[in-house]
Amino acid sequence: MIPTMKWQNYVASIDYDQENRLFHGRVVNAASVITFYGASVEELEREFAKSMEVYLDFCKEEGVTPDRPYSGRVNLRVAPELHRDLAIAAAAEGKSINEWAAEHLERAVHD
Repeated sequence: MIPTMKWQNYVASIDYDQENRLFHGRVVNAASVITFYGASVEELEREFAKSMEVYLDFCKEEGVTPDRPYSGRVNLRVAPELHRDLAIAAAAEGKSINEWAAEHLERAVHD
């Protein structure tokens, strides 16, 4: 699992840049490229906040709407047979397809 860091509703993945001997963060839930570096966790947190503030200020100055973090909605297109099988599996557990799928997706990502 890739380490992440959160600032408000924005999430960044964290890597280690061996060449520069710094941690490198990149915001993953915005279309714009927003990155930052830090030598320690504290510096990384500070630089993340600073990068986000610079980004939001830039958007405001340019009259551009900042990228919004993901809404939590995912639309999937599946074969009718799979749709039927999902409905049956969810019903067997007394859940909606949405509840059932969210639980299984959560497990797939975090296990």
